[in-house]
Amino acid sequence: MVFEIRTAGPEDAVGIARVWAAAMPQLVKTARAIEIELRHNRSREILIAVDGPDVVGYSNLYLPAIDAQAPRVRVTIQVPPEFRRRGIGSALTTAITSRALGVRAERLLTVVGEDEESKDFATRRGFTLGRRMTHSAADLSAVREPLEPPAGLRVVSYDEVRPRQVYDAEVQVRDDDPSGLSGGPGYDEWVRTSWENPDGRRDLSVAVLDGDQVLSFVTTTADPDRKMIWSNLTGTIPSARGRGLAKVAKSAALARARDAGMTVASTGNDAANEPMLAVNRWLGYRQTTGAWTAEKEL
Repeated sequence: MVFEIRTAGPEDAVGIARVWAAAMPQLVKTARAIEIELRHNRSREILIAVDGPDVVGYSNLYLPAIDAQAPRVRVTIQVPPEFRRRGIGSALTTAITSRALGVRAERLLTVVGEDEESKDFATRRGFTLGRRMTHSAADLSAVREPLEPPAGLRVVSYDEVRPRQVYDAEVQVRDDDPSGLSGGPGYDEWVRTSWENPDGRRDLSVAVLDGDQVLSFVTTTADPDRKMIWSNLTGTIPSARGRGLAKVAKSAALARARDAGMTVASTGNDAANEPMLAVNRWLGYRQTTGAWTAEKEL
């Protein structure tokens, strides 16, 4: 195989979608959504490995804030199983590490599969395994009926809220994630790539409101062809925790997905996030695969 590493463009969306589908089939990540990301991306550098017209590997680097001191930057490297052991992952790792050094990164953060081949690949390149992650799935035909919200609160879909309301809540949740994996772009890019994501289903995404403030939420993407949903992010803002709001929000989101004809719900969690794992078990999720965060000093 002869391949080259280059910057990705919108025209590569179909090929990149195939890489993601092969490497992480539990995700909802279609070519339409990837094309939007590539057209509006300002927060990442995205490199791909290509063999002629075919995309055979993918990597990205989440750019640090301009004023960040000694930044830890997140990187992603994905190679479909059928293209592994051909040097593609090594070449992408070298290329994305070079880009990270160019933006003054001092540490890399990534996620590797739980299989021994993936873990060995990372450790041989100087990464140290850190936190365990889980991937889980639920049969929507057996989903619970939605819980009622506490008095004074109401449950609505994203069709009934403004994007800024969701974004403000999401920032509070993602900055509180111990894994370091829930970061995201600034508001304008978030609107274009998340709120307006073609895979997003606002009718299946749910917020629990106190007046106009979002206290808890579930952002849902869906692949109607596979009848599958992925919960992009579920969270409750710190000041509203301990009230069972995540159960309220997620039970409503899953019931809506079931009623819309979806059959499988998938999600991912930090393995130490017991409160969210307990919610998912209550909802019927069962673990399918796992992964590990891994870090490397540069």
